[in-house]
Amino acid sequence: MNMKEAAEAYEKKTTLNISDLENVPLNVQLEERIIRKGEPDEFTITVAIVGEEEYRVPKSVLGQVQALLADSRTKNMKAFSVLRTGKTKDDTRYQVVPRGV
Repeated sequence: MNMKEAAEAYEKKTTLNISDLENVPLNVQLEERIIRKGEPDEFTITVAIVGEEEYRVPKSVLGQVQALLADSRTKNMKAFSVLRTGKTKDDTRYQVVPRGV
């Protein structure tokens, strides 16, 4: 394969966000991913595996799901969705909405 063919075939790998999903079942598989492994700015993210895709799960979403499961009104929820506001790292906020309560 030459440079032109490689460039045309190139697909940038991006991690989607949990808010991109319309409905997230509580039994969705989660895995940890190390980003920039071995570099000074290395960090770990949690991803939800849905089909062939990976969706980043912010820690604030995990905390909100934990709170909903601890509440007697929503502890039996089967799934949830995530509303996202903001566009940058500093102004992005998430709100978890229970589904199937």
